[in-house]
Amino acid sequence: MPIDADEVAQIAHLARLAVNAEDSQAHAQNLSEILAFVERLGAVDTSGVEPLAHPLEMTQRLRPDEVSEEDQRERFQAIAPLTEDGHYLVPRVIE
Repeated sequence: MPIDADEVAQIAHLARLAVNAEDSQAHAQNLSEILAFVERLGAVDTSGVEPLAHPLEMTQRLRPDEVSEEDQRERFQAIAPLTEDGHYLVPRVIE
């Protein structure tokens, strides 16, 4: 599925990108090669392949879920301009 310079200009307009006219042909070639590669990938038979959540089948190392800091909410909220029921109150920014 080859792409020409006019289609590059159309795509650039839709994406709100500025593309130089002299670079359009190079971009068209690159996009055509990418689409050809994607078509080749789509032709591969993957019917017996299980989907992966991650390309490396490894267990993730997680740190222990332990409290590392003491609760200082009262101290921090004492210097806050406005609080209510343990929450910080901020001015409304969207009407």
